[in-house]
Amino acid sequence: MSVSTGIQKTNNKPVNWQQIETVLLDMDGTLLDKHFDDYFWEQYVPEHYSLKNKITVAEAKDILLAKYKRQEGKLAWTDLDYWSNELGLDIPILKIKIDHLIKVHPYVIDFLTFCKENAKKIYLVSNAHGKTLDIKMKKTDLGPFFDGIVLSADIGMAKEDPLFWKKLQVKIRFDPERTLLADDTEKVLQSAKEYGMKHLIFIAKSSSRGTVTLSDDFISIYYFNELIDYEYETAK
Repeated sequence: MSVSTGIQKTNNKPVNWQQIETVLLDMDGTLLDKHFDDYFWEQYVPEHYSLKNKITVAEAKDILLAKYKRQEGKLAWTDLDYWSNELGLDIPILKIKIDHLIKVHPYVIDFLTFCKENAKKIYLVSNAHGKTLDIKMKKTDLGPFFDGIVLSADIGMAKEDPLFWKKLQVKIRFDPERTLLADDTEKVLQSAKEYGMKHLIFIAKSSSRGTVTLSDDFISIYYFNELIDYEYETAK
């Protein structure tokens, strides 16, 4: 269970990097600032939907919120083609129009470099749609850090389903006991825990404009520099 808090402290514990072989990382809210996504879906899309349908932005927000909630946790939730058809808007084009808001979280590059230098396998594992991935990888240049990228559409289900991890393990061959997963969604971490994933990290500050949320159930961090073990790196 998560609790909103204003305290300037996280409840993280050191990661024993000698026990880690594989690092699985979410994209939106974890590596990238979720402000882009929040603004896009909560403000930018409603504005365009209101213009198209000749209603107020407030009315558009109410309609869209109901539509979003019906698809939450399903593959359609992040499917840009689905939303383009559903809303009558070119969602990928709208995303590109404000791609200047796509930002990498602080210390992400340092963390990815640390993992690379210490021979960890790094996989991006996201519920994001392929078109969203293309837009964000082009904007951030994070792609070369990953040994592979797996989207929920490749697996056939969202990360919230524990079966996702079983299918993922077949696809990329990782040991759950020696794998670290970082995500900003507790339901995803819980599904990974049910599957047997041992090292689970919750991102407490998914958006630079949002509130900090600490987890009661998982190690919480603000930024990835909290996971970098410089002594381990030096020892190597």
